[in-house]
Amino acid sequence: MKKAYVFPGQGAQFVGMGKELYDASAEAREMFEAANEILGFRITDLMFSGTDEDLRQTKVTQPAIFLHSVILTKTLGADFTPDMVAGHSLGEFSALVAARALTFEEGLILVSKRAAAMQKACEKEPSTMAAIIGLPDETVEAVLGGIYDVVVPANYNSPGQVVISGSEQGVDIACEKLKDAGAKRAMPLKVGGAFHSPLMEPARLELAEAINQASLNTPICPVYQNVNAKAVTDPLQIRENLIAQLTSPVRWTQIMQNMIADGATTFIEVGPGKVLQGLVKKVDRDIEAYSA
Repeated sequence: MKKAYVFPGQGAQFVGMGKELYDASAEAREMFEAANEILGFRITDLMFSGTDEDLRQTKVTQPAIFLHSVILTKTLGADFTPDMVAGHSLGEFSALVAARALTFEEGLILVSKRAAAMQKACEKEPSTMAAIIGLPDETVEAVLGGIYDVVVPANYNSPGQVVISGSEQGVDIACEKLKDAGAKRAMPLKVGGAFHSPLMEPARLELAEAINQASLNTPICPVYQNVNAKAVTDPLQIRENLIAQLTSPVRWTQIMQNMIADGATTFIEVGPGKVLQGLVKKVDRDIEAYSA
């Protein structure tokens, strides 16, 4: 029996997230207060008693989810016994800190820089994302390949669910063509821009500099990375994949399949929300999945 710990990405946030941890654990309080100092603003105020609008700001959302996941991991103590870890998009940074490849401080700094760089890239060009339900991955890829505007697969979330990303016009055209091709639904998403697409290249270049300067250690267990869905333990390879992540698709379906093939029998979601548990069940309904 092997335990796979998985960490959520943007979209899992909610007002009040992390408050129970803060109130219940002195160690958690210390980490939250250290985060306030590192970030230069009291993110705890926004997490615990802000508004939905506050939490939707990329500069708040990403570090908030990271903090919830990483501090929750820390409070698990000896109960945190991973045989493997993975994180969805932003969650990959949480997974790397949990697996001790990155320190808490360096992970938070990188996440903060990632959020700022992505926000800047979003403001450069109007762009968006949409969820496509009910088509094979290959059909989605084939349809997008025939569209001139920028639009690419961004998240392979589960069999029959792919999120696409690109220019507003490209995504609009793709949604119509994918519905014509038999998609059950093509739903525009309320996001700041085209994450995991070529339009994130300015952010990738900016973040690459920070990632190259960060200290990366050998993790305590394999990390299944978004870019190739494979188990990685080499710090140099982890660094390269982390840099490539912003402009590459999140291969979550393949990560789940590979973890299961490598012996994962239980998936534990660490952080806000329960989205990843649902995605695991869509890959294999017999696999055990629950929240930490």
